[in-house]
Formats: sequence, C-alpha cells, structure tokens
Amino acid sequence: MKKRTIVMTFMIAVLIIPSLLFALETAPRISDREIVERLTRLEEGQKNLEKRIDNLDKGLNNRINDLRSEMNSRFDTIQWMLGLFITIALIILGFVLRMQWQMHRRQTRMETILETHKDEIAFLKGLIEKLLPPKGAL
Repeated sequence: MKKRTIVMTFMIAVLIIPSLLFALETAPRISDREIVERLTRLEEGQKNLEKRIDNLDKGLNNRINDLRSEMNSRFDTIQWMLGLFITIALIILGFVLRMQWQMHRRQTRMETILETHKDEIAFLKGLIEKLLPPKGAL
C-alpha cells in the first residue's frame, strides 16, 4: 500500500510539474538601445506632465486669489451695511429715549400744576363755604 501511494505520488508529480513549467512564458530580450529610448520617452512625458501641473497650479492660484478678493469686497460691503444699520438703530433708540424723557418731564409738570390747582380749588372752596350763610339761616 505504501509503495502504491509513493508510485501514485511520483506519477502525479511527473505529470503535473512539466505542465506547470510550460505555463511560464519567456520574455523577449530587450536591447539596451530600446531601454534608453523608452526611458527618454518616459522622461519627456513626465516633463510634459510637470508643465501641465504647473500651469494648473498657476491657474488655480489665480482663481483662488480672484475669489479671495471678491470675498473680501463682499465682507467690506457687509461691514459697511452692518455699521449703517447699527448707526440707524442707535439714532432711533436715542430718539425714543429723548421722547420718553420729554414725556416724563411733561407729566411731572402736569402733575405739579394739577396739584397746585387742586390746592387752589380746595382753598377757594373753603373760602366760599365760609362766606355762605349757614343752611338753616335762610
């Protein structure tokens, strides 16, 4: 049984290994001249790519600078508008506070005048009551 397994293993190895060796493909020989030509083409292509990348970087930087200046001008406009709004709001607040102060001052004056009138009316009422004859006398 052992011999049989060894023989079968040997036969399988003999049949499979050569077929695996035939699966490998031999590469054609490349001369040094072809290698140099391909390397020079690769270098030229790389230089062209570097130029394109540099051009893209310059264009992108210009576009970014344009957008930044546009954004700054918009921020300046917003800052100006916000300052104008705050100024108008403060003016209106000052006007409202001044009106409230004037109304308070007028109210205080009116209260003083009314208190004076009340005192005068009470004095006159007292005089009239003293000058009138008593009720039972007439």
